[in-house]
Amino acid sequence: MGGQTQAERKLRVLCLHGFRTSGEIMKKQLLGKWPEEVTSRFDFFFPDGPWPATGKSEVEAFFPPPYYEWYQYNKDFSVYKKLDDCIAFIEDLMIKHGPFDGLLGFSQGSILSAAVTGMQIKGTAFRSVPRVKFVVLMSGARFTAPEVAEKIYPDKITCPSVHFLGDADFLKKEGELLSQTFVKPVIIRHAKGHTVPRLDGESVKTMLGFIDRIEDSCASSHIDEKVELVELECVA
Repeated sequence: MGGQTQAERKLRVLCLHGFRTSGEIMKKQLLGKWPEEVTSRFDFFFPDGPWPATGKSEVEAFFPPPYYEWYQYNKDFSVYKKLDDCIAFIEDLMIKHGPFDGLLGFSQGSILSAAVTGMQIKGTAFRSVPRVKFVVLMSGARFTAPEVAEKIYPDKITCPSVHFLGDADFLKKEGELLSQTFVKPVIIRHAKGHTVPRLDGESVKTMLGFIDRIEDSCASSHIDEKVELVELECVA
């Protein structure tokens, strides 16, 4: 990002797609449904999950393959396969393609995005990358297996967050529980189901207000860092 100032630089966002979709599919979903006045404020990065899909994709009727997974799980979401490898994969993405200001996730990607913030607070992973400044979570949930959740979730996650909750989403209740993990979550409700939702007038205002707040916070942090650097140089 060279010599760009914080005011000139867009917020860089790592986007984690849903189960058995892809980064390209999420890019089409997001940019096709969200207005430019919102998307133009971000610098998105849309990677694919680490493994090819091991079964049928729910989006086959709408988007062509390839499809990818972040990790696998059993029917009651109590056992997760390749989750540790997935976490290492995402951390490597953040090292190679970051630094990232925030994360945006849908479904399985939302679950992981929230987990990144929790694990950074607990110090159980993502210690080699800068602290995430915000998350945008669509159709999210918590990991439910106790031995997994214990490593991920602190009592409260202080990272600023936006949570999209669909009235017809089968994960609505789980998404509400996830939002309660965060301090002062911003909630955007919509009438649809398990999907990347469109933004209407009110939700656009909410998102723009959230972005303004994050940009102001990042600018303040940048100023504080400069002051600390000057003070250190004076001492030296």
